[in-house]
Amino acid sequence: MATLSVVMLSNWSNCCNRPSGDYKFRQAYRRNNLHLRQSSRLSSSFHCWCATTIPVMEEQKRTFDAERAALLVKDLRNNFRSGRTRSYEWRVAQLQSIWRMIDENEKMIVEALYEDLGKPELESFTAEITMLKSSSKEALEQLKRWMTPEKVKTSVSLYPSSAEIVSEPLGVVLVISTWNFPFLLSLDPVIGAIAAGNAVVLKPSELAPATSSVLAKLLEKYVDRSAITVVEGAVAETSALLEQKWDKIFFTGGGRVGRIVLTAAAKHLTPVVLELGGKCPAVVDSNVNIEVAVRRIIAGKWACNNGQACIGVDYIITTKDFAPKLIDALRNGLEEFFGKDPLESKDRSRIVNSFHFKRLVGLMDEDKVSDKIVLGGQRDESQLQMAPTILLNVPEDSLIMQEEIFGPLLPILT
Repeated sequence: MATLSVVMLSNWSNCCNRPSGDYKFRQAYRRNNLHLRQSSRLSSSFHCWCATTIPVMEEQKRTFDAERAALLVKDLRNNFRSGRTRSYEWRVAQLQSIWRMIDENEKMIVEALYEDLGKPELESFTAEITMLKSSSKEALEQLKRWMTPEKVKTSVSLYPSSAEIVSEPLGVVLVISTWNFPFLLSLDPVIGAIAAGNAVVLKPSELAPATSSVLAKLLEKYVDRSAITVVEGAVAETSALLEQKWDKIFFTGGGRVGRIVLTAAAKHLTPVVLELGGKCPAVVDSNVNIEVAVRRIIAGKWACNNGQACIGVDYIITTKDFAPKLIDALRNGLEEFFGKDPLESKDRSRIVNSFHFKRLVGLMDEDKVSDKIVLGGQRDESQLQMAPTILLNVPEDSLIMQEEIFGPLLPILT
């Protein structure tokens, strides 16, 4: 009879590098050698329903610790050194498999994104599925050119020598993904790593557990598991991975965890790509086409994951005289996009979890900010929904102006 192992995972940070909120936890882990798959959700409390419902011969606790991570990296490195991932044929086969994986499982992907973030189907298709298909297609079309050595001139002192630049894969790559675009931002760097001929470990975000589970399930089925692996989990699993020597690390998230990743990489002199957030203003002049500007602001701020995007407009800078006109135009545009009651709209994502919801409420309800709301402010914590909210002339030393907002709040400064 099979052995049931139950692993308790602690919460890791999100894209803004803060602890997660409460999640339901009912974990059953299926293991295939070193591959760990998370099949459900996390919680701050744990209750074992399994003992009374599932016949168990032996219960044991196993975690993805540093020892297992080291064995995983060793296996991947051996496969890389065998030359398996270097050939054009292998790279093309994996990229084609990823494109086919996305194309054949669009419904499953959309459902996972809705479960994690309440993403509307159209947004999931345009912002995640279509963009990944485009990345796969571009890699397939450009791969031969990327792999072709580039002839370069040499100094006359080296005559009659010749030289060329040859693009070589680095080796074994770690991709640590985030939760706000959990499918796109997981697979996009994986596509690049595969195109370059590397072996890859993907660590999806535990704050998007449904998408994480789908990624683990589909990649195991479609790609070469000897060179491309998914490890699910939270802080313990991520820490175990970061203890290993990688040839490159790609991290998407916020500054606090970015520092942790960079510190771990420095021990091995591992090159790192950090895709972090920040304050992203929009400057709106009084002579702009206001209808076009408003549509673009709304599309980039609220129609794009309800403000939970690092490229969304974080705040607006405009003139004092033009601000009332801009606010009126935004009010009309928001009603056109999301109806009279935006909390009932099916065209916006929800806030990812209760922690982030409370964080945003704290930004909005700060004493020197709460009276600056000129539009919106409605909220429904039970549904993790928050209406598009505009604030006018908040103090520059307020919390909302000191950190990335990452939500549906939009200050206007004059």
